[in-house]
Amino acid sequence: MFKKIVLISFGVFICNYSYSQSTENQFSLNILMPSAEYELALGQNTSLDTSLGLGFAYHYSDFSDESEYGVYPNLKAQYRWYYNFAKRLDKGKKVSENSGNYVAGVVLLSSGEPLFGDMELRNDLSGFVGPAWGLQRVYNSNFKLNLNLGIGYGFNDHGDGYVSPLLDLQLGFKLGKYLN
Repeated sequence: MFKKIVLISFGVFICNYSYSQSTENQFSLNILMPSAEYELALGQNTSLDTSLGLGFAYHYSDFSDESEYGVYPNLKAQYRWYYNFAKRLDKGKKVSENSGNYVAGVVLLSSGEPLFGDMELRNDLSGFVGPAWGLQRVYNSNFKLNLNLGIGYGFNDHGDGYVSPLLDLQLGFKLGKYLN
């Protein structure tokens, strides 16, 4: 299934790359959970967003009345379709620097061993594949806000699969805008 998702994503990338672009290439650093992010404009309203950084996980057990947490290294890729650029422009709102709402296909891979925290997983690798809704705003000060909400298929290297939520809040700064 993972191979099919990669092939479909690659096909969409090739098809959209030839269109005129209104989305913009940009690099940013996120500070809430440290990560480096690059968003590559693919088409008029589409982009490929990739990030390498840290993710937070929390688990509470009613059985043992204990909670655990961990901070894990992760790699994330999203194919984004910004659907409200025209509406934002009509209202006089900013759309430059990909400020808008989007729907995305998300692939996330994470290590099973935390960098710190007490939540030890029994697997070496876990992942997530699924759809998400998001909003991104880049303000004149280059401060960046990005929110992703989704639900999808979670998996690990032991072959376990499960329904998994996605909640991703990024706060950081856009460092550069690159020519398309």
